[in-house]
Amino acid sequence: MDVDHYNVLGLPSGEEGANLTQKEITKAYREKARDLHPDKRKDDPNAHENFIKLKSSYEILVDEKARKLFDDLLQVKREQQRRFAQQDSKRRKMMSDLEDRERASFAPDPAMKAKEEEERIARKLKEEIARIRAMQANKGASMGTGSGQEKVGREGNSGVGGHVGVDKERVLKVSWEKIGEGYTAEKLRELFSRFGEVEDIVVNSSKKKGSALVVMATKHAVDAATGSVSGNLDNPLLVVPLKPSVAEFPAAKKEEQSDRLSNLVGAGYQAFEDAVLNKLTKAAENQQK
Repeated sequence: MDVDHYNVLGLPSGEEGANLTQKEITKAYREKARDLHPDKRKDDPNAHENFIKLKSSYEILVDEKARKLFDDLLQVKREQQRRFAQQDSKRRKMMSDLEDRERASFAPDPAMKAKEEEERIARKLKEEIARIRAMQANKGASMGTGSGQEKVGREGNSGVGGHVGVDKERVLKVSWEKIGEGYTAEKLRELFSRFGEVEDIVVNSSKKKGSALVVMATKHAVDAATGSVSGNLDNPLLVVPLKPSVAEFPAAKKEEQSDRLSNLVGAGYQAFEDAVLNKLTKAAENQQK
C-alpha cells in the first residue's frame, strides 16, 4: 500500500482517521477538489492526474466496506511498524550488550587493578611518612638548646682506644656563612661520612655564622676530609682540623694559624669549642664508669 487515502484528502490517518465521520470526509474532499480542479491549474501538467487520485481516495473512504478494509490494512501496517521498532530496539540493545562485553574483555583484571591501587597508595604513604620524618628531623635540628647547639646521637665511645677524653686530632672545625639553606647536623653527617665513621657532631648557630665540631672515628678520616669537603657551592664550608698534626703545622706557625682560624669562624667560636670538648670529655668519662 503506497497511498494513504486520508492523507490525500488532507485528513489525519491512523486511529484518528478511522474515527472521522462521513460528513467530515466529504467536506474535506470538496475543499480539496476546489483547490485541485484542472480548470484552476491549467499550467500544471499533473493537475488531471492529481484530481483523479483525489476522487479515487474519496470514493474508497465513503464506501463503508472499502473504508473498513483500508482501516484494517492501516492497522496491520502500524502493528508491523511497531514490531520492527521493537526488533530494532532489541537489536540495538544486543549490539550495546555485545560492545559492553567486548570492552569488559579488554578491561584490566579487577584483582590486578586493586593490587596496583594498593601498591600506589602504599608508595604514597611511604613518601608521606618520609616527608613527615624529614620535617621532624629538620624541626629538631633547628631547635637549639641554650646556646643554639644541636647534636646527633653519639656512636660508640668518645674516647680513643679506651682512653678517657676526646682526641683533638680526630675533631674537625667546620664553619659557614648563614645564607641560604645552611647545614644541619644530619647534612654534615652525610657529607663527612664519605671519609669515614662520624662519631659525633655538635652544631653551633648564630645570626651571621654557623659552625660545628665533627668528631671522626680515626685521624686518617680527619686528614681525608680536611680540604676535601666543600658543601654547597653557594655556601661552601670551611673545614680545618681542631688540632693540626706537627708535621703539617710546625710549632712556630701554630699561633698564627690559630689566630687566622679564630678570625674566620668568629670571636665566640673558641669558647664554644672549649665548652663542647669539655662536654664530650665528660660524656666519655661517664661511659667508662
